[in-house]
Amino acid sequence: MQGIVVRTLISMLGLFLADRLVPGVWIEGTVNFVLAALLLGLVNAFVRPLLFVLTLPFTILTLGLFIFVMNAALLGLVAAMLDNFQVAGFWSALFGAIVVSITSTVASWYIGPAGRYEVFVVRRR
Repeated sequence: MQGIVVRTLISMLGLFLADRLVPGVWIEGTVNFVLAALLLGLVNAFVRPLLFVLTLPFTILTLGLFIFVMNAALLGLVAAMLDNFQVAGFWSALFGAIVVSITSTVASWYIGPAGRYEVFVVRRR
């Protein structure tokens, strides 16, 4: 349970950074950040695997670059589900998805699957 909460907070941070950094991505209110992060997690858990399998030929053909388009489409889908979350167009969705992905990747380096902070200390003798 702790892992879900931490991952939702990480998604909220990514969405907050996308809101601040990317022109055309706009989220109003704290409740909408929480709802957007939860919906993004659900969409990534259920819709993304199906979409990935269906678009695998395009992904192979573009050497993996189509995954960026797929992430932008999923961010746009979440924005379409919420009233106070707007994405202006494709490029805003693409750059917003990149910001959310980078934030999640960097945070995942420090947080394990159980939602705990992991720090490795190497001592030499």
